[in-house]
Amino acid sequence: MMFRLRSVNSCLRRLLHGGAVTRDQVLEQLQVCSAENHVFDVVGKNKAKLTVDHVNYAVQLLWKFQRDRPDMLRTVDLIKSHQQFQTLRVLAENKIDLMDDFMLIDILYAFLRLNMEPHDSLIQQLVSEAWLRIDRFPMASLSKFAVCLNDQHLQHSPLMGRITSIVNERLPTIDDARILAALMISVSSLVSPQLRDALISRADHLLHTTDPSNYNIPRRMVQFLRNIKYIHRPLLERCNEIFLRNIPTLDAVNLSIILGLYQSLQFKNCDFRLAAKQRLTELIDSSIDPFSFTKLFVALAPMATPEIRERLENTALLLADELNAQQALAVAEALEEIQSRNLSLMNKIASVIQRNLHLYKSVEVARITQALFLLQYQNPELFATLRNILIKFLEHSVFPYELTRVLSMLPCPRLEEAVVSRVDAVVEQCNLSELNTISFAVAKWVRNDQSYRHNTHSKYVRLLQTLNRCGHERLQTANRLDLLLDELKYVSGEWFEEMLLDETMITLQRMIDQINWTNVPKLAFFLNRINHLSPPLMDRIASVTVEHIHKIHYSETYATLLPFSVLNYDPPQVDELYDACIKRFTPHLSSFDPHLLVLLAYSLAVADHFPEELIRVIFSIDFLGKLDSQLETLSNALNMRTRLRLMELNRAVSLECPEYQVPWFHERYCQQLHRKGSGSVSPVQQQIHKLLGEVLGGINCVQMAVFTPYFYTIDFECKLDKHLKPLSYIEPSTLQISDRGKVHWDTSSLENIRDELPTGAQRVAVDFLDSKYFCKNTHHMKGEALMRKRHLEILGYRVVQIPHFEWNSMELSTQDAWKEYLKKKIFR
Repeated sequence: MMFRLRSVNSCLRRLLHGGAVTRDQVLEQLQVCSAENHVFDVVGKNKAKLTVDHVNYAVQLLWKFQRDRPDMLRTVDLIKSHQQFQTLRVLAENKIDLMDDFMLIDILYAFLRLNMEPHDSLIQQLVSEAWLRIDRFPMASLSKFAVCLNDQHLQHSPLMGRITSIVNERLPTIDDARILAALMISVSSLVSPQLRDALISRADHLLHTTDPSNYNIPRRMVQFLRNIKYIHRPLLERCNEIFLRNIPTLDAVNLSIILGLYQSLQFKNCDFRLAAKQRLTELIDSSIDPFSFTKLFVALAPMATPEIRERLENTALLLADELNAQQALAVAEALEEIQSRNLSLMNKIASVIQRNLHLYKSVEVARITQALFLLQYQNPELFATLRNILIKFLEHSVFPYELTRVLSMLPCPRLEEAVVSRVDAVVEQCNLSELNTISFAVAKWVRNDQSYRHNTHSKYVRLLQTLNRCGHERLQTANRLDLLLDELKYVSGEWFEEMLLDETMITLQRMIDQINWTNVPKLAFFLNRINHLSPPLMDRIASVTVEHIHKIHYSETYATLLPFSVLNYDPPQVDELYDACIKRFTPHLSSFDPHLLVLLAYSLAVADHFPEELIRVIFSIDFLGKLDSQLETLSNALNMRTRLRLMELNRAVSLECPEYQVPWFHERYCQQLHRKGSGSVSPVQQQIHKLLGEVLGGINCVQMAVFTPYFYTIDFECKLDKHLKPLSYIEPSTLQISDRGKVHWDTSSLENIRDELPTGAQRVAVDFLDSKYFCKNTHHMKGEALMRKRHLEILGYRVVQIPHFEWNSMELSTQDAWKEYLKKKIFR
């Protein structure tokens, strides 16, 4: 805790200052107190003698005794109800004018820590007096006062605005990292971009002079970044270094807090997650009270092995009845994250939640509803209760977007008019992300409303029209690219693509001059996510990147390059762009998280770039071992995606860079992948299969869903002799297609055995390319389709690609036209 007992020491200095002094018997009695009841005895016997220093000393002692105890053993409510505590409260209020600046803030801080209500007259008078003196406060007192205001939820008040202004003026004079960290959190709601950057710079400077064993300071700095939703990787990495040094002393509570902050910032650090996992596992046996166990469960369960996870769930089942409302909510969300199927534990947690429903805030009820719904928990009575609570909250909410998203998940035949009216009333205040969330809810309401299945009701139509109008107005009036990118970060779905995407691209191009090195990764990632090719924007991204590559964090080269490789776009400076990025990240290969390095290398491979140093690092024994360890701590989705990308990178390097002598070691993985999967054949593919049989002179001249060496699956394969005459297959196809279009393979087809071709003959791969192989706004083919074509050609195929927009065009609307099209493609 900051500034412990400083006021007590200052009190002693005043009392003992100078030469001979009269003995202060009251102070002497307070100094020997070892518990709250001793303090109250002294206060009760000496009411008439208590000075402002005595009152301050007594209040600080009461808080010290509480602070030194674990949360479960604190007795704040008992202290507040004591008669002598009220005596201290009245005396403090009467002696505010006698308090110096330090004492004023210290006693305010202590009373708030003892759970005095913000509306209590003592607290209000202390705050008012502090406001009058605020300009003369030293930074230590100002920092502590800011913490007090935050405790009272006054972070947006004019008073906090004044503190923010003072911090801006005096920032260069702050030399204590602890003071700075507390101020950063307190003013986080009001910082401008300029002050944000100045605070981060000062924090980074002071961290280098801070005792590395003090992990609370960097934790607060990370919390500041979380509060402002800003990822500053150099500061995060510096803080992370300090956390790693302190792993042996971190408890479950602090580890849970840090992991939660990292998750909010989407900051993944392999070394910290592995160290935290090990430390949390060590703490399982000692985390036996509900408070510490809940923190441990939330932090460890998502990255634990199945055995450890089962152990945690068994302990949670034993402790469930002792959990309070907040702990039950935390466990429910953790169970949803790990997709637990422990019905006994879910029932227990749901029971605790149900009896504490009256204690939850509206957002917490929404979180509960979402967690239980995603767990597929079956309790219609509980869901009906939750829904009724949410509707009541929604009727008075000014932020309905979170609640509407959760409500839309619940089965409901009709939607109350009051809900639609409330959403309609506040929709004009929503940003693009919030409008997008509401659009999801409205779409599901329309689908769930049985009475309007064949005729969308006017209330939904009006709401969607309002959403469209507000979205367009927000885009047309936007004037700051950074703010717009923040709003667009999680926007997706049909409503956005159909109603706002074109206007969004117009707006982004209008702001093209605002593209700079700080927002290049965000903009590039957005363009890749929406699958939209925009040459003007991408040319600008490329030129800014080449010019300012030394300012861009090495790990952000991945997001920067992603749209160029995925969307297969070469800007005028294409060579300079890739060279600059490769030179930027190469010295830092050992600092990358393993999974991110795999994703980066794969994106480069798609663009036909294979930096030798990067490839050799990834396919080293040490790296692959570290990657295996990290994958155990990642979500299932990211784990599977990374494993798939490693296989595809291994295949690309084996085929395109044989000189690197990287072995192909994914044979078994690919076999398992194909055996687990149940592919399906679309009606278009079945149509093409039939027509190919007619074009080639028989169905035995074409094979469907053929596995190649290195486990590509091509839609159709045929063989042509040197005169371009089709050759028949001796072996029948191992492919079986069910009535529903599901594909079933004979396992022997996975052995990649191919018959020899006669001299001069060729093997032809025919691939139907659906919309996923093209950019959304154009027929421009994406990078993965081109890489696939390169690889099949290396494997000896002539590749015929059939784009969906050609096959489904008006020109090809008859059997004869389709067959003629196939003939030209195959026999050209």
